[in-house]
Amino acid sequence: MRGLLRTFLAALALLAAASAQADTLYRWTQYVPGGLEARAVTREAQCPQARIDQSAAPMRMRAERNAAFPVLVCALAIPRNAKAVEIDGEALPLPRTQADHVLVLGDTGCRVTPLVNQSCNDPTDWPFAAGAQTEAGTAPDVIVHVGDLLYRESSCRPWNEGCANTPHGDSWAVWESDFFAPGKPLRSAAPLVMVRGNHETCERGGKGWSRLLDPYPLVSTSGCLKPGAPFAVDLGGLTLVVMDVSNAGEGGKLEAQIARYRGQFESVGGLAPQGPIWLAMHRPIRAAAIAALGFVAGQNKTLARASQGVMPARVTAILSGHIHTFQALGYRDSPVQLVSGHSGAELHWTAPDDVKGLVIEGAEVISGIGRSGVHGFVTMAREGAGAESWRFENRDFTGKALDQCRMTLRKLACGTQ
Repeated sequence: MRGLLRTFLAALALLAAASAQADTLYRWTQYVPGGLEARAVTREAQCPQARIDQSAAPMRMRAERNAAFPVLVCALAIPRNAKAVEIDGEALPLPRTQADHVLVLGDTGCRVTPLVNQSCNDPTDWPFAAGAQTEAGTAPDVIVHVGDLLYRESSCRPWNEGCANTPHGDSWAVWESDFFAPGKPLRSAAPLVMVRGNHETCERGGKGWSRLLDPYPLVSTSGCLKPGAPFAVDLGGLTLVVMDVSNAGEGGKLEAQIARYRGQFESVGGLAPQGPIWLAMHRPIRAAAIAALGFVAGQNKTLARASQGVMPARVTAILSGHIHTFQALGYRDSPVQLVSGHSGAELHWTAPDDVKGLVIEGAEVISGIGRSGVHGFVTMAREGAGAESWRFENRDFTGKALDQCRMTLRKLACGTQ
């Protein structure tokens, strides 16, 4: 009889745990200023149960539910020495002392606008979900999303079955469809570094970004946070500095912006006391979406002017998206510019594959490679014990390596596989 009772109680416990997990929709770890944070999205009236190293750790409410976002967002600061973190019994990924494998992806959402209807229901046209599974399988130590997650900005055309019934606008339904549901394997694989893109500005997807993924606390009465200050992520001998350049203008009179971003570039060195620095920022400073007849488009003049003369020499690479292609661009006196903006959204077929010799904002590309027209992501692997040398590969969503580069500080050498 006692055995039957124990079995019955155990079954009840399993059912309760399964119910709790079903109501906690998503959970992940994310770098924020000062360290790491666990976050969760739940339909429950209260935040889920969390544990750090087997001790209960109450989560705080980050954002209450409302009509557009009928879910709670919860957060929990994770101590640097934590060995294990769980939410509703599910273990979350924690950082390694030294990140030897870095996954870089960006521009992942499914574009639906009055002019462009990407087929969100077709995994060949919008392959992010299958790609996320492949990306997670590369066993990254940290995942850097360089921005632009929300792309379903208007309703699908009535006659278009490719995106039929897709939601649109800045709401939980869209955030779940564009990122949280298809990207679930990524959040189980490694801690995230989230970079704000121009699709996450307050005029577009900023309310969802501020509630769900912004690294800073949600304190804005408008429901949308302004661009935050740069912050540092320690990758072990290498510092990744995250910059919010989502609002960086690309033309017109932008002196106030230039002054603001100049101050941010000047602050970078102080965020990393020693060793090489990478910048993670959505918009590339010098890259090419179009290169024809001596004309190059895709660079950001505001950021180029703001960084001129103040970019620390220890900045060896810039990780960006924005242009929907893969590019690795090496310059004589500037950081290597990596573009990984080809991870789901419709591609920029006009981006050049032959990049050597291009002059972008006064700097000549002396080495590098591009590949347009193929969805994919970039894996970066540390070579040796230090932080100076890295090998990185541009992969398609089957995992096949298409292009390979080696980067030693600011020197870059690339080739096709």
